[in-house]
Amino acid sequence: MATLTAETTIKLPSGHEIPQLGFGVWQIPAKEAKTAVLNALTTGYRHIDSAAAYRNEAGCAEAILSPSASLPRSQIFFTSKVPTPAISYNGTAAQVDKTLAATGLGYIDLMLLHAPYGGSAARKGAWRALVEAVEAGKVRSIGVSNYGVHHLQELEGHIKELEAGRGVGKGGVLSVGQWEVHPWCARKDIAEWCKARGVAVEAYSPLVRGERWGEEVLARLAGKYGKSEAQVLVRWSLQKGYIPLPKSATPGRIRENADVYDFELTEDEVSELETDEYAPVCWDPNVSPLDN
Repeated sequence: MATLTAETTIKLPSGHEIPQLGFGVWQIPAKEAKTAVLNALTTGYRHIDSAAAYRNEAGCAEAILSPSASLPRSQIFFTSKVPTPAISYNGTAAQVDKTLAATGLGYIDLMLLHAPYGGSAARKGAWRALVEAVEAGKVRSIGVSNYGVHHLQELEGHIKELEAGRGVGKGGVLSVGQWEVHPWCARKDIAEWCKARGVAVEAYSPLVRGERWGEEVLARLAGKYGKSEAQVLVRWSLQKGYIPLPKSATPGRIRENADVYDFELTEDEVSELETDEYAPVCWDPNVSPLDN
């Protein structure tokens, strides 16, 4: 495999590059977001994953634009997400503008639909609003979060329908999908679907909220490499080709989660760590029906 470094990026179907290691900010209070993100940027993270529902977009942007970060905006990849109540054409178009106004970043690197709720017509309208946001220069890449394979297949149909009505190439480009992914929720069906289409897979809750500390294989690998179990899990995700989004507001853990480039799991160890369990520790909209 290619050598992974803190500067490793993945080229998206949109043509833009995304840093492979991201910093998640779910549940980080708005008043703490600026400090946490500044710590992450100082550590070396260049990819910040937020969402309208997290209510900390503005704090993240303060850090990104802060002179303390000493980084140009172009070097930092910022993601946000359209919340469930806004999954519609008008709601999504409005949310893009709200995020731009709240952050002052000038553009959004990646905007995702946060969950596949609202029904087929609403999802199609929301996707069209994202496509138009890209065309308007407000957003650079677009994608979805928590979609099951049935939702992804429906989206492919929506893209074809939009192309039929708007013109070839105007149905939008699905660049990224974000899911809870870790060895106890590997989502092989989704990973295979995305790989076949070149869609990048982002992994939230890659540390399983700490609920699997002490598992035999994980503990053994941590001991072998002299690393924490969290670092082994981040490394597993990177070597699978995913984009892990570990989160923490603790400076030491922020640094630890990024200190994963001085060891490499073997192919057998990557496989051994992965299980056939389906044990998500977060919400799981992936299994919701199309007519939800």
